[in-house]
Amino acid sequence: MTSLESTRECPVAAINITPLVDVMLVLLILFMILTPLKPRGLDASLPELPGPTSSPPLPPPIVLTVEAETFALNSSPVADFHDLDERLKDVLSSRSDRTVFVRASGHVRYGRVVAAMDMARGAGAERIGILGLR
Repeated sequence: MTSLESTRECPVAAINITPLVDVMLVLLILFMILTPLKPRGLDASLPELPGPTSSPPLPPPIVLTVEAETFALNSSPVADFHDLDERLKDVLSSRSDRTVFVRASGHVRYGRVVAAMDMARGAGAERIGILGLR
């Protein structure tokens, strides 16, 4: 080996982590300073509580009961689909809440229940809920 080769520096294959440590320490100090200054809480606008006056009573819900041979609207029997359509339109036209609950017994065919729900939707029901068995 010559003296020229021994004085030449070879490239170092290791990563210099000193700048990385410096940046990480600066970030750590910034986060330690800024974290206590972060606002804590949740901005929410709550509705006002009603006064002592009583609100008008809510009308009873509309319950359409589907049986194997007949229908019932709020426990009042309905003969067929045509009468059911007219009764649903009459009841829904006078209400602001257009929700109809459908209740079917376990032995009713699925198609009959779906047809009753379609009729309620066509009569003006905005929401249809399904009630469990009695």
